[in-house]
Amino acid sequence: MSVTSTTTSKTSATGPGEASGRRGLPRGDRRKREFTTRRGLTIAAFMAPAAVFVAVFTYYPVLAGGQMAFRNWKLTDLTDTSWVGRKNFGDVFADPAWGTVLGNTAVWVLGSIVPQLLIGFALALWLRRRFRLRGLYQALIFFPWAISGFLIGILFRWLFNSEFGVVNDLLQKAGLIDEPIAWLADPKTAMVAVLIANIWYGVTFFTIMILAALQSIPDELYEAAALDGAGKARTLFQITIPYIRTTLALTVLLRVIWIFNFPDLIFGMTGGGPNNETHIVTTWMIKITQQGDYGRASALGLLVVAALLVFAVFFLMATREKKGARS
Repeated sequence: MSVTSTTTSKTSATGPGEASGRRGLPRGDRRKREFTTRRGLTIAAFMAPAAVFVAVFTYYPVLAGGQMAFRNWKLTDLTDTSWVGRKNFGDVFADPAWGTVLGNTAVWVLGSIVPQLLIGFALALWLRRRFRLRGLYQALIFFPWAISGFLIGILFRWLFNSEFGVVNDLLQKAGLIDEPIAWLADPKTAMVAVLIANIWYGVTFFTIMILAALQSIPDELYEAAALDGAGKARTLFQITIPYIRTTLALTVLLRVIWIFNFPDLIFGMTGGGPNNETHIVTTWMIKITQQGDYGRASALGLLVVAALLVFAVFFLMATREKKGARS
């Protein structure tokens, strides 16, 4: 009797559920159809304003600026915007300042990215350790990233001022120099000054990204390495760096692109002077735009986009990990 009742109860418990599950299939199909039609149209309707906004204020200006690179587009004579083909590109390459600007850009990128990476990596390793007031130190290190680049440029322009700048005052008190140095007026020291400012500004980004990656490394790996007798150098190069390799590669890629397109700090400090000695490609492009030659400036802009695209492709190909490697 008990076995029969138990069997009956199991049948009553599972039978309706199975029946409801079978009956629920068409309802699930209806929900799926509703998602592909009504819900899909609803999602598209919500996304449409953002898509239109991006198309109007991003893609259309890009296309319009791209076609200006092949036209005689000057504010001094808007009646003649005829098609000139590659003439604007030829004018860019023929400009006497092109070689200086190109060399400055290479120095600007390489001279900024390498110290930023090394200092940011060291700070991230230090901040990963547990010690008192670590949160305060993190806030102080991350603070510069919240300040405008142009404002940083103005700040460092005052610091490197030849008459009452803090840098000269400290160097004189330390006995390293006998008289003030005209940092921003001397072609030999102007680029050094803007590089110091950019290194100070960009270290924060590397510290943030690398610290986040370091905190994802399991402590068990370091414990196992310590048991195997691995020293700090071996642990760094065989555990830490390989584990965060992807983060390092992407961070370097982003910073190279941003530094290449970062005219704010230079404009705040030197405006590209003296004698074009601190002009990079993007600051020089802005200068040409201010002169009213939109065609040549657009040609230079297309060259910048092409160069960054080529760099990004080759950099990602060179730094991509093999299949099955740890990310």
